Amino acid sequence: MSLARTVRHMRAVGFKEWFRQMTYIGDAKLGRHVGTDEMGNRYFENLDPNEEVPGRHRWVDYAQDDFNASQATPEWHSWLHHIRKEPPTQDPIVQQSRPPWLAEFRENLTGTRGAFKTYSTTAPKIRAWEPVARPRGQAAEVKP
Repeated sequence: MSLARTVRHMRAVGFKEWFRQMTYIGDAKLGRHVGTDEMGNRYFENLDPNEEVPGRHRWVDYAQDDFNASQATPEWHSWLHHIRKEPPTQDPIVQQSRPPWLAEFRENLTGTRGAFKTYSTTAPKIRAWEPVARPRGQAAEVKP
């Protein structure tokens, strides 16, 4: 946005938090802390139209330095993308609709060491040629 807004936000949140925001999200943001999910991600909202561009007034501060969008839980994802008006901490429907059979949330591990990799338990039908080198200095055997 503007230099004045950036300086104003730096004074409000402190230099350390301002520098962290500029490093990770590339913008100085100041807003109301709405909640935290089970992974430690913090969610914020700023409804002042003079401060934030419409559509960018909700954001997440990821707990991990190496972050991606799959680290936001489904409940908070729906709030971030305006599918739900109220955050999960204040929405009675979200709080009551958690079925007991639902698995615990895990982020997408594609591209990491924890990614699922398939393997085969059967022997291959075609085997690659493995050349056998003869030690140096030996004469070749002549077969009659």
